[in-house]
Amino acid sequence: MSQERKEEQFDKRLAEMGIRIKDANMFKVRENVFDEVTLLALYKLVHKKWFTVIGGSISTGKEANVFYGEREDTAIAIKIYRIQSANFTTMSSYITGDRRFTHVKKSRKDLIFAWTRKEFSNLVRARDAGIPVPEPLVWDRNILIMSFLGEGECPFPQIRNVTLSEPAQEYETIMNMIDILYKKAELVHGDLSEFNILYGDKPYLIDMGQSVTRDHPRALQFLMRDIRNINRFFQKQCDVKTEYDVFNAVTGLNVAEP
Repeated sequence: MSQERKEEQFDKRLAEMGIRIKDANMFKVRENVFDEVTLLALYKLVHKKWFTVIGGSISTGKEANVFYGEREDTAIAIKIYRIQSANFTTMSSYITGDRRFTHVKKSRKDLIFAWTRKEFSNLVRARDAGIPVPEPLVWDRNILIMSFLGEGECPFPQIRNVTLSEPAQEYETIMNMIDILYKKAELVHGDLSEFNILYGDKPYLIDMGQSVTRDHPRALQFLMRDIRNINRFFQKQCDVKTEYDVFNAVTGLNVAEP
């Protein structure tokens, strides 16, 4: 069966579920995204009226696609983790050692489901700590529905694509987010960089599926990497603190610079 024919069948099945496809010419369905498991999860979410419209892809990451959607005329983001093509090995390194997911089975499907639940949980903890993140709404299997960060149907840009009028102030804001995330939410982002920060009226942290709790065996390693990434991005725009000063202030440890 040709790829075009497969896409037509998927479009038809989505329509049968009651999902209106917005801007159909922009909505390119791929078999490795909309498989049988994903369609079942979509059906459940539609049945529970979590969304009625799905639009074009607004982000394609290493592990997931994010689509624009609507729920009662309110914009939402629909994140779908790809079961067949997600990096199983990389995801396992973040799940292993997380006390919240000690009973996850080793199969690819179970790992993806745990990862989706993990991102939902991490977003809840970050939001409750006062960190600007997408509002987590619901998850099912490999699908996570969140509030949409953007204007109209256009998502906020990654901070790397923004000319900051006051980079020193935004640097302090993001370092403060790292601090609050660690101390109040008891999380380390784990993959923080200019690619995982959106900028609208302020910076927003996104992509928190890999975020780990402070007691994860690699939490401090991930924290130092996050700090280094932010310093690297801002060092040409403003003065930055040493990574060790930031690390010590966040953790309360006393790691001397070698």
